Amino acid sequence: MPAHDSQNLMSMLDALGIVTGNVEHPPLRTIDDSKRLRGNLPGGHAKSLFLKDKKGGYWLLVALEQTRVDLRTAASLLQAPRFSFAAEQDLARLLGVVPGAVSPFAAINDVHGEVCVVLERRVLECELLNCHPLRNDRTTTIAIGDLLKFLEQVRHRPRIIELPEVAAST
Repeated sequence: MPAHDSQNLMSMLDALGIVTGNVEHPPLRTIDDSKRLRGNLPGGHAKSLFLKDKKGGYWLLVALEQTRVDLRTAASLLQAPRFSFAAEQDLARLLGVVPGAVSPFAAINDVHGEVCVVLERRVLECELLNCHPLRNDRTTTIAIGDLLKFLEQVRHRPRIIELPEVAAST
């Protein structure tokens, strides 16, 4: 059972003096669902990948939704053994969320520090970032500086990587 749910998360953000915006919508499981149903929210939109490396380490990689994430390249940049997607039961056990609700906020539930949080550099260029608050039927908008403050508070200072840009196909 997760240590924190969405309501606890919002209370913690309030206690830290972090102002957020929240929008309710139908449950989202994919980026396509998000684009179709979220409405017109300002800021970048996060996609979060929960990964496991070949030696059993866990990683939460957060990038902008349009970023192409090559797992081999990401592992190389982080000097980690080969990445694959982590099992749903590991997601529930370590981050207390279900598929479709993964976000940097889930670091609040990794109380033993088993997951390394990684931000792709372009996330830091956003003034505002939109991500799920431990559930996939809401989107929370947070200033990037406040997200970093939150991650520090939950003892998950992120590693930063820069993934290569991929030209859009025409």
